Amino acid sequence: MARVRAAQAPKRSVTGRLLVAQNRKARHDYAILETLEAGLVLTGTEVKSLRLGRASLVDGYATIDNGEVFLHGVHIPEYVQGSWTNHDPRRVRKLLLHKLEIDRLIGKTRESGLTLVPLQLYFNDGRVKVEIALARGKRSYDKRQDLAARDANREISHAMGRRAKGRDRASGATERD
Repeated sequence: MARVRAAQAPKRSVTGRLLVAQNRKARHDYAILETLEAGLVLTGTEVKSLRLGRASLVDGYATIDNGEVFLHGVHIPEYVQGSWTNHDPRRVRKLLLHKLEIDRLIGKTRESGLTLVPLQLYFNDGRVKVEIALARGKRSYDKRQDLAARDANREISHAMGRRAKGRDRASGATERD
């Protein structure tokens, strides 16, 4: 009798870094001052769900309570093959950091306007890690300035590329004409 296997993501090497989820909105909404890598305390079904590449960091943030760091709002969906042992998708998860790192974060988050946001969730040598950032919230005019600067840099790089290829944008002609 043939054994039916669960649909899983393709096999990957155990070594290296495999990205599971990324929080692009955090880089837009916050000015990133510093980043750290932290481990996560997870259950078995959470790890299996992450191996399938299913997670969302959009509403995530970290808090420091009683000298421990906790991750809130990160959505790891239930494992499809899980039974009664399945986890709560939005449960609070503990982050694993050294005591000195936690003490340094406590001091910095006491400053006004600083918060901890997750940037990436990934596997590093088979273990789940999260990259958290010490960040300051941007105001709307800061976001507009960043977008304007990015558009200007993109236009400059396009112009440089056209010039290197010998094309002038204004006339549409090449240098040989």
